[in-house]
Amino acid sequence: MMRMRVIIFSGLLICLSWPASAQEQNATSATAAAIAPVYDEAIFDDKFLIEGYAAKIAPAPKDVLLAMINDNTIPAYRKAAAVRVFRERFASQVVEKEKSIIERFLLRQLERTDSPYVQIEVMHTLIVIDRYRYFDAMVPVLIQKIDHYEKYVSELAFESLEHINELGNQRAREARIEFNTLRKIFFLTRRKLAEANEADPKLRYKLELLRWSVKVLGTDELKNLPKEVLNLM
Repeated sequence: MMRMRVIIFSGLLICLSWPASAQEQNATSATAAAIAPVYDEAIFDDKFLIEGYAAKIAPAPKDVLLAMINDNTIPAYRKAAAVRVFRERFASQVVEKEKSIIERFLLRQLERTDSPYVQIEVMHTLIVIDRYRYFDAMVPVLIQKIDHYEKYVSELAFESLEHINELGNQRAREARIEFNTLRKIFFLTRRKLAEANEADPKLRYKLELLRWSVKVLGTDELKNLPKEVLNLM
């Protein structure tokens, strides 16, 4: 009896380990391919998503964009796109009568969101609406966002700062704020700068902003920077 059980068990092992026929293998592969999710890198690209939403809602009227900005149920990508479109089309045209209302909308979103994309778009927009009121508080935060681990967050923060600088007519007070923020960052990271790769986008962004501020303030400011930074400039 025991011998019979051993024979049956051995037979089962042989059946389980026997290689499948080519037809069976092909059928299995076809089934796996059919149920496998289709992967497209663009679907998971933050920049692609935000720019796509922005293009889609670009013709929307002001009240629709503001409604989207205030809607806490929509995805962060759509909200960031709505803020961007509003800034590009309407922020410079906001009249005094509606200015405080729109600022409250944006500040509320800035307080509630944990999306760096929405944060950057909102801060950028607030500065465009009222540069004097928001530049001092928002620009240092935007500079810090350059060091974010997400590539597009870093890129978006830099592009926002570039646009803000272009609109500012090279004001010395504003250049001083950027210079002091960057100077502090470079002093805190100066040990790493000796081995820094100049091709690193984050470092390149910060150096470009630093050059802009030095151009406005004068080259005497170079003596206030770590020597490691001077070697990179």
